[in-house]
Amino acid sequence: MSKRNHYIAVTALVIVTSFILYFILRMIYTLPIAASAEARPIDQMFTGHFIAIAFLFSLIMVFMLYSAVVFRRRPGDEEDGPHIHSNTTLEIMWTIIPTFVVVGFGVWGTITLNGLVSAKDNEMVVKVTGQQWSWSFEYPEQEGLTSPKLVLPVDRTIVLQMESKDVLHSFWVPEFRVKQDLVPGRTTTLRITPTKLGDYKLRCAEICGLSHANMMADVQVVTTAGFNSWVEERLQAPVYADMTPEERGAIWYSAPPGGQYAACSGCHSIDGSVMAGPTWQGIYGHEVQLTDGTAVTADDEYIRNSILNPNAQIVAGFQPNIMPQNFGDTFAAIEAEIQASEGIQIDMIADIIAYMQTLQE
Repeated sequence: MSKRNHYIAVTALVIVTSFILYFILRMIYTLPIAASAEARPIDQMFTGHFIAIAFLFSLIMVFMLYSAVVFRRRPGDEEDGPHIHSNTTLEIMWTIIPTFVVVGFGVWGTITLNGLVSAKDNEMVVKVTGQQWSWSFEYPEQEGLTSPKLVLPVDRTIVLQMESKDVLHSFWVPEFRVKQDLVPGRTTTLRITPTKLGDYKLRCAEICGLSHANMMADVQVVTTAGFNSWVEERLQAPVYADMTPEERGAIWYSAPPGGQYAACSGCHSIDGSVMAGPTWQGIYGHEVQLTDGTAVTADDEYIRNSILNPNAQIVAGFQPNIMPQNFGDTFAAIEAEIQASEGIQIDMIADIIAYMQTLQE
């Protein structure tokens, strides 16, 4: 085979192998949906890198394997191979061309980065706070409302001003592509322009301690009208930090936030009437008869135990397995959400006990 035919064969094999490897890489490293304007230039850079990786790997492996197969020593051939000292032109080419390619990728990356961090028209600021192991969000332009989840209007650039209260964290929503560290003592900035309505998940992408894997938050991209409605609803929501324990206890009894668990009023009355569970009227501090024939005083310890372990001490005349067994976990989730939203620590059971003390006969 002539030298020209070898070049044609190798070129064809490199092209075919590059295409195959490119599609294999895209299958292996499947990207999530692109849900922000910033995702498009980043995905274009991913494509550029996949093409370069596939081509360079094919160029090296095809030449090596083709030479090993086509130019291998044949049986009975005892002659020395031709002595090749060097090829100055080839050495210059494989030095200069990769240099220009690397510099080109650097320039491309710089231009892309500048486009991602530059200010846009009609930006909205959201302050993000990360701490072990939760996220909280404040909206200065919406009367400073706070939220444990990030709600964003579609097609509007959001400037995230981010701070950490303890260690390094990293803000990352895979569908938005962009990512930025939160550094203690500094305010870092990230711009996002959501383009697709839907629900996403914020993750911490920096190992930050024992519960790093659980440091997540819900992200919702909604219409402008939906965002305005959410803001109005949040502004009208009760501020638990401004309430007394008795006032919060009344809410836990009758109107749980967001319907996240069954209100106590579904099983316990406050007027002495009999329901699925004992009435709360006048029960605090009084003696309660149990199904096992013993009696116990309805003090703080008894009430807390009755909520966390409802089958441990059943009041005479009532049945076990009526009250849900998971109030401890449910209350903990609500308390964590309120702490993330308002920055206060509350004890829901203590609030309920305070409210029960007001229900004297």
